[in-house]
Amino acid sequence: MSRDDTSLLVVDMQERLLPSIRQGAQVIWNVRRLIDGARILGLEVAATEQYPKGLGPTAPVLAERLGEIPAKLTFSCGECGEIFRRLAERGRPKVLVAGVETHVCVQQSVLDLLADGFRVYVAVDAVGSRFEIDYQTALRRIESAGATLTTTEAALFEWCEAAGTPEFKQISQLVREECVTG
Repeated sequence: MSRDDTSLLVVDMQERLLPSIRQGAQVIWNVRRLIDGARILGLEVAATEQYPKGLGPTAPVLAERLGEIPAKLTFSCGECGEIFRRLAERGRPKVLVAGVETHVCVQQSVLDLLADGFRVYVAVDAVGSRFEIDYQTALRRIESAGATLTTTEAALFEWCEAAGTPEFKQISQLVREECVTG
């Protein structure tokens, strides 16, 4: 991945879902750092909300960093076809996916992105599920389908590519942050 060929897709990080997600505070923290890092480095960022009428809006700490967030009813982000089209048109063949739930909306979005020809990465510490078995099984399925598993810190440094730049200093600050849980 590089800042020139990768986008970030944030899947369904909604207020009503997040309290039941295993290690939810850490997932929110890592997604926020990915969004901030993507903005620093000029990556395209897209997000979705699953049935916001029932599940509420995106968590405020994330929503304030994101632009328009389209709603969807299908689990896959593929329903929001303009997102996939926009990424392809802007020459972004790689997508890093973060969000919830790993075994539902994240997994189905990853499978659809792969089917559409994207190279897909999943930040394992920036996705979550309510139950460990669903999380672990989804990661195995996602990887066996052809996606690459990574972490938030690895992705941030991979996007940055080199030390000694103003962006590197900002990315280093994101990496050194402590996760503060409520």
